[in-house]
Amino acid sequence: MKIAVVGGGAGGAAAVAELVSAGHEVRFWSRSQETLAPFREQGGVAFDGVIGTGLAKPSLMTCDLAEAADGADLVLICAPTQAHEEIACALARSESRAPIVLNPGHTGGALEVRQTFIANDREPPPIAEFSTLTCVARKYAPARVTITGRAKSVRLAAMPGGEKAAELARRLFRAATPVSDVLACDLANVNMVLHIPGAVLGAAWVEATGGDFTFYVQGMTQGVARVMRALDDERRAVASAFNHELPALTAEMRAIGTVEEATPDLDDFASAISSGEANRRIKAPDSLQHRYYQEDFCYGLLPLTVLAKIGGVDVPLAKSLLQIGQVLLGFDPASAGRTAERMGIADLDRRGLLRLVGAQDNGG
Repeated sequence: MKIAVVGGGAGGAAAVAELVSAGHEVRFWSRSQETLAPFREQGGVAFDGVIGTGLAKPSLMTCDLAEAADGADLVLICAPTQAHEEIACALARSESRAPIVLNPGHTGGALEVRQTFIANDREPPPIAEFSTLTCVARKYAPARVTITGRAKSVRLAAMPGGEKAAELARRLFRAATPVSDVLACDLANVNMVLHIPGAVLGAAWVEATGGDFTFYVQGMTQGVARVMRALDDERRAVASAFNHELPALTAEMRAIGTVEEATPDLDDFASAISSGEANRRIKAPDSLQHRYYQEDFCYGLLPLTVLAKIGGVDVPLAKSLLQIGQVLLGFDPASAGRTAERMGIADLDRRGLLRLVGAQDNGG
């Protein structure tokens, strides 16, 4: 299969390593020449970790998105969520109509990409999204990716008409677990619950140490876990309003593989999360510019509150954390991040949103 991997960070580099190793023709795109330069110098993406060690050689490494997507069977977007709208705009203006898979969509990704094509007067291509990244990966060096875990099960859903995108995603990633609609992916986004409580409550320590502590172990105290559990309850209540009974965060993480299968007590969030082998050595954010802040507030928590409002669910903790984020990061949720307008759902009620995503309305 010919695949355009979009995104030069750890997620994109890991996807290149995995897909080239599986025998696919991969075109590797990054917006930054500086990011691509180390990969070009060594002739590909060096990788190590759970999939082995080697050098994955894409057929093309480019900063020209139209070139990467031209003739591709699939565009796999592994870029930071903040870049989804810009990438979708560029694809809408290109000749490519290849199916798109967001790896991951975070919360509302498929909706935003669809709306971006419409705003550019283009028919959206088939669009699907994963609920979280299909692997755990970090770039500790400019041209090498370390893959510490491969997901065992990741939710996958398509917008209506996006079945081809979902089919291709299932062929590429054995972890793909189809669910009924994109809201089941959007509201199973573990990062907005997993990251934000620790990012807020540990902000002083992040700034004081430059993130020199393990986020999922030293930063995972019982107090952080209590806030996390309460936020998780609000997430699940919003999901229930849209007819999805989702498991608790720790159960979702065990299904993914970032909480150990043998964990004795999933109700003990701190112990369950800190014992996960894939995450336990990962350092905390090195500043407030890290994606745990910039991405998870604006593209996780913000759209969660949007969906909560449409679903008629009160989420006081999510709103409070979002207010803290506004002050901490200095962003305006009316103009930054994944708003209702950017997702194309500002004028929809609950039934209208369910119709848009092709979901059954079972009352509520």
